[in-house]
Amino acid sequence: MKLPVSTEWLLHCATTLAQLEPGTTTSAAQLAEYYDLPAPYLAKQLQALVKSGVLAATTGPRGGFRLGRPPAEITLLDIVEAIDGAASPYECQEIRQRGKGALPAEDCRNTCILARKMADAHEAWKHSLATVSLADILAELPATAPARTRSRMAQTGGRK
Repeated sequence: MKLPVSTEWLLHCATTLAQLEPGTTTSAAQLAEYYDLPAPYLAKQLQALVKSGVLAATTGPRGGFRLGRPPAEITLLDIVEAIDGAASPYECQEIRQRGKGALPAEDCRNTCILARKMADAHEAWKHSLATVSLADILAELPATAPARTRSRMAQTGGRK
């Protein structure tokens, strides 16, 4: 499975926002500068997180993005599904019933074993992401990371 590059961007951006003081907003331009990303495209991607409730956005001179919920209530799965959707990356086309190797209909009454195994793997992947919150990620960062992030974001014009 290959996720779009924007998934990495938004996982990092959400982690960055989780390190800021509560109530602090940061613009898409600040996040783009912080990570050297294209600001217009990042801004569009951040809107997917707003739509899902992972982030909240405010407009105006003191506007920007902040977490929409406490870090302990935002899982990696919440972020990934907000960007990439919840659909399985594997779609069985039932080719076992086509061509010279076609199985008889009676052998295809049950779901294809490969489709089942791929669905099981997708569910395991989702479960793994659902058990990790942004608070869990913050707990594993070096102790100096949040202060460093706050300092560097302030240099890009982070505001409260």
